[in-house]
Amino acid sequence: MTSQHPLRRREVVPALLADRGDLLVVSGLGSTTYDCAAAGDHPLNFYLWGAMGGAAMIGLGLALAQPKRRVLVITGDGEMLMGLGSLATIATRQPANLAIAVIDNERYGETGMQATHTASGIDLAGMARAAGFVTTTTVARQDQLDGAIRLLRKEPGPVLVVIKVDAARDPFVLPARDGALLKHRFRAALLGDAAAY
Repeated sequence: MTSQHPLRRREVVPALLADRGDLLVVSGLGSTTYDCAAAGDHPLNFYLWGAMGGAAMIGLGLALAQPKRRVLVITGDGEMLMGLGSLATIATRQPANLAIAVIDNERYGETGMQATHTASGIDLAGMARAAGFVTTTTVARQDQLDGAIRLLRKEPGPVLVVIKVDAARDPFVLPARDGALLKHRFRAALLGDAAAY
């Protein structure tokens, strides 16, 4: 099953993570976690294996705790639809270091590729704008991608960029599934020796 969008998620996500430096990344449940792992495992990737709808709020907590570090949440449209209330909470706090990329294939990839509400025109960038996000946009073409990456990596936040991608299924690339291991690895990479305390 494919949509009409020319961008491919397995090409978009590596572009989002290229030359990432010390970027902190939270990946949403399912396909965006697989996309981040496929782009190359990294100790500053915090992969979600559950908690659908929670990626943006985890990103907010991380951004507030680490205000000098850029935080990028990479999540899907289905996961973002589940956590719409997070847009209002994030807009209330206005974290300048938080950006959210919604990889929108207009499908629930984990439950059978059923159409999400974005397939019927629901505008996640518009919802974030109405909530009070500083910068929002939707991109659907290759010539728009570089500008979207600049917004996500550099623009004062909160930023939300919806990236429309084809709904083709990609092979699973699974990172470690041990939640404690992922948490401790991320803390150690982020905090160094302080992670022991």
